[in-house]
Amino acid sequence: MTRARTNANVTAAVGRNMIINGSMNVAQRSASVTGLGAAQGYFTCDRWLMSEATNTAGRFTMSQTADGPNGISANCLKLDCTTADTSIAAGEVLQIRQIFEGQNLQRIGKGVAGAKQITLSFYVKASAVFTFAAELFDTDNSRQCTKLYDTTTDWVRHEFTFPADVDDGSSPFADDNANSLELNFFLHVGSDTSSGTLNTAAFANQVAANRAVGIDSFFSSTNNNFFLTGVQLEVGPVATEFEQEDITTTLAKCQRYCYTYEATDQEFIYIEAATAANTFWQIHPPITMRTIPTVTYPSINATIVNSSGTITSQATSNASINRVSVRNTRSGNAGTAGTVFHTDGMDGLIYILDAEL
Repeated sequence: MTRARTNANVTAAVGRNMIINGSMNVAQRSASVTGLGAAQGYFTCDRWLMSEATNTAGRFTMSQTADGPNGISANCLKLDCTTADTSIAAGEVLQIRQIFEGQNLQRIGKGVAGAKQITLSFYVKASAVFTFAAELFDTDNSRQCTKLYDTTTDWVRHEFTFPADVDDGSSPFADDNANSLELNFFLHVGSDTSSGTLNTAAFANQVAANRAVGIDSFFSSTNNNFFLTGVQLEVGPVATEFEQEDITTTLAKCQRYCYTYEATDQEFIYIEAATAANTFWQIHPPITMRTIPTVTYPSINATIVNSSGTITSQATSNASINRVSVRNTRSGNAGTAGTVFHTDGMDGLIYILDAEL
């Protein structure tokens, strides 16, 4: 196993960790979701995408769990296999993924003279000894490099240094807000992703069959659990101590991609005209989002105080990276145009603004 050099005396810069929510402390959407395995999505710990092929029979529960190595984090991301899949089709894949904006990767200098190495470290344990894989995938240039690691039933820190990529076939990361790099933890794959030769020594043009050769299957038994936390990705050949970040900073970083708003009973509603679909409400994210968000709306049956009828549905009227204007459709038409009222009955309703990669 290739390991990075660890130097406890290294004075590491604040903000060196390019991973967001590596401590698994933020889970805006949910603390636990069951029955996963048929589709990909962001379900529990923020910024961690569960990427699954749709043809696997395996199912699992994903949760933010109060467990972690002492002094690193009190939380981890946990997967619990609930339905096994031992008949593995060629196209099956299960991976935990974090995706990076290109503009946050310019410190690496990829594809140019002076490009830097990248070091990945993380804490992992499982219900038994498994071999799994961690991959960096350059989506701008379709290049990748993979490292294998083993689990035990105790927390173990793994450290890997990925080489600088200055090959003629590699260009710099795009300086924008789109997907330029993925960190993929492979936990289960079919032959489409495992029938070749593992690419471990250097970044190379992507060949699907070479990406996760030699790994075990998380879906081999319903006894299987997998735990991950303390994930760090930093520039250079040295794995420094896991960077401890205050929760306010971590939450703000997560809210660039997902903002969960919990409404109150007194939300101010603007009546533009005394018609059913001309009342408006606004949501203001606390930070600028990565892109114009899509909104998941809850079911609603709320009144507008001093105005007739109830709000029966809501939809985005227009939006920007800093504001969402919501059109409220109500059952009554009364109300004075150009006035502001407040609602009654929206307390606890959850609105999810999604600007994920």
